[in-house]
Amino acid sequence: MAASLENNGRHKVVIVGGGFGGLYTAKTLAKADNVDITLIDKRNFHLFQPLLYQVATGTLSPADISSPLRAVLRKSKNTQVLLGKVNDIDPEANQVILGEQVVPYDTLVLATGANHSYFGQDQWKDFAPGLKTVEDAIEIRRRIFSAFEGAEKEVDPEKRRALLNFVIVGAGPTGVELAGAIAELAYKTLKEDFRNIDTGETQILLLQGGDRILPALAPELSQAAQESLEQLGVIVNTKTRVTDINNDIVTFKQNDEIKVIPSKTILWAAGVKGSHMGKVLSERTGVECDRSGRVIVEPDLTIKGYKNIFVVGDLANFSHQHGKPLPGVAPVAKQAGEYVAKLILLRLQGHTLPQFKYSDVGSLAMIGQNLAVVDLGLIKLKGFIAWVFWLLIHIYFLIEFDTKIVVVIQWAWNYLTRNRRSRLITGKEAFVEIQNINPNNPYKVEDNKEALKV
Repeated sequence: MAASLENNGRHKVVIVGGGFGGLYTAKTLAKADNVDITLIDKRNFHLFQPLLYQVATGTLSPADISSPLRAVLRKSKNTQVLLGKVNDIDPEANQVILGEQVVPYDTLVLATGANHSYFGQDQWKDFAPGLKTVEDAIEIRRRIFSAFEGAEKEVDPEKRRALLNFVIVGAGPTGVELAGAIAELAYKTLKEDFRNIDTGETQILLLQGGDRILPALAPELSQAAQESLEQLGVIVNTKTRVTDINNDIVTFKQNDEIKVIPSKTILWAAGVKGSHMGKVLSERTGVECDRSGRVIVEPDLTIKGYKNIFVVGDLANFSHQHGKPLPGVAPVAKQAGEYVAKLILLRLQGHTLPQFKYSDVGSLAMIGQNLAVVDLGLIKLKGFIAWVFWLLIHIYFLIEFDTKIVVVIQWAWNYLTRNRRSRLITGKEAFVEIQNINPNNPYKVEDNKEALKV
């Protein structure tokens, strides 16, 4: 029989998920004298996902962008942190099921984020990892640096070429930032580190289904970003749809032409879907989810029929402001968490708030050293000024002060030396071997950059 955590008469808020949405809900409620908070997460740390690509490319280590939840909330005496995975919800009994434990709530806040979406092609997952977790970043880092190590000792020209081909699917901020970081690695950082290969022969291919990269930004900034990537050496292909990924071969359709490229390092940055809690919530409450598995929320971020259940962050589809869902970015989750916390406190006093309204702080993406694009609406920045703005914004959103200091020092060192200190190959064995590259290979292998351009 499941054990229960008893309520002591104070208003019990249970928050599932320690990302930006959940953490800022907890932090805003931290000083409330009539509320007890339980924060549940399957990890014991808050992860700053926007900088995961720098872990994947060796600039930062995982600890640089992670903050232990207990340390962040140690001064919040009305808050307890539980490590575990929520398996189920009983909305009629106001309980969440945490393994063998039942946790009662008066108000429930779900902030469990999103996972990768392969648009029905989940078999691609093993060949093309996405970037959502520390484990994802470490695996991508292993693949990137193992590819260079494998190429150093590979004598077959076709296999070596495949090892030095990097394919990134999806040109949103994550895809663009990964492409730029890998380009700087290949053409600058690693330039003198190898003896048998010229890392300048690396091909980095960025594939985008739409007609421009960074579609959330203004068209002129998308164009500027593409030009910057191409100056770094990235091959940008728009209006391009991946049709197959199998055995280190990427097949894609560009206009009416089918092309293939062998690559040992294929990275996925093309789509996301809501976490499994969206499905659980839908089954238990009847709430509607969109095609990506995100929960359709009401104007106050509750779900239909349950005023004591909130959904915030990447799991929520909030379309009441502009008629389309808010983007899955940290500022949206942060503001939603703060809003929900304030609404909970006002409800306890018999008051309420107008509907949630997101204050857009703009969109931005790092291209490379001294290169970025920033869209603030009326103000649009690119180049060095945008790069500085990008640095400041990301430092601001890091949770702990000591983390901010560490990241600033790492960035300064990298800027001065162009060295990336966290180039560790960990996890699986570093040995890499390309299959299916032989004279009888049925695939047509494009072997020059011009052939891969639009």
